[in-house]
Amino acid sequence: MLSILVLTKNEQHDLPGCLRSVSWSDDVVVYDSCSTDRTKEIASSSGARVVERPFDSWSVHQNWGLRNIAFLYPWVFYIDADERLDLAAVAELQAIARNPDPRFVAYRIRRRDYFLGRQLKYVQSSPWYIRFFRPEFVHYERLVNPVTLVDGSVGDLQYPLDHYPFSKGISHWFARHNSYSSLEAQQILQNRVSQEPFSLRAAFMERDFNLRRFHQKELFYRLPARPLIKFLLLYVLKCGFLDGRPGFTYALLQSIYEAMIVLKVQELEKQQPFVSFVG
Repeated sequence: MLSILVLTKNEQHDLPGCLRSVSWSDDVVVYDSCSTDRTKEIASSSGARVVERPFDSWSVHQNWGLRNIAFLYPWVFYIDADERLDLAAVAELQAIARNPDPRFVAYRIRRRDYFLGRQLKYVQSSPWYIRFFRPEFVHYERLVNPVTLVDGSVGDLQYPLDHYPFSKGISHWFARHNSYSSLEAQQILQNRVSQEPFSLRAAFMERDFNLRRFHQKELFYRLPARPLIKFLLLYVLKCGFLDGRPGFTYALLQSIYEAMIVLKVQELEKQQPFVSFVG
């Protein structure tokens, strides 16, 4: 009825729970980046197909998967190993796959993040993600935290996707975001020399959500004191304080992540002084 795509890299801890939440599908594809733990063994024993490819960058890797994996069904739901679908969300997806609305080629789903045993209802920067789609209408851009571009109209799903980003502990979160911050710094450098010019108007007025997000990111990258601004944005303006101690800790972690990006941008600027841009 619909296919499932799971991207993995050493996910033996989270993958079993993820696969249980999508076990109703007879076409689960685990798209693995050469894991060295038991990820592929767990996937195969669950009945999933394993497609292996070395990871290069997020957008290139994801685009390769959508163009080269032979999915059994026209509709695909993309899920990470630390995410879970509940029964209500599954029923909604199955209903759309059985009787698709001709107006839409993709759908956004609201993601609920959990931290320290509590749902983060306010402190998330953006809870909506495009995860259910016809692959031929979708592609990704950016080295990390890729933007999903859709050639067609996008609908919204009613039921959410549950996400446990700290399931492997704080140390793993820092290690992952250390890698992400390096790619973000490289992306900022690339944007300054190769992508479309930044538009302040587009950051607020562009109708296309993904283009508006691109220009909003570029606006944010031009602001001074970004780590402090990120904390205030999440904790004060988005009312992250209503999430209690988990909300404060999450906002603090995000500001630390932003500081890592700023420092790495400055480092890249020193290595390539002929390129001038604001970190």
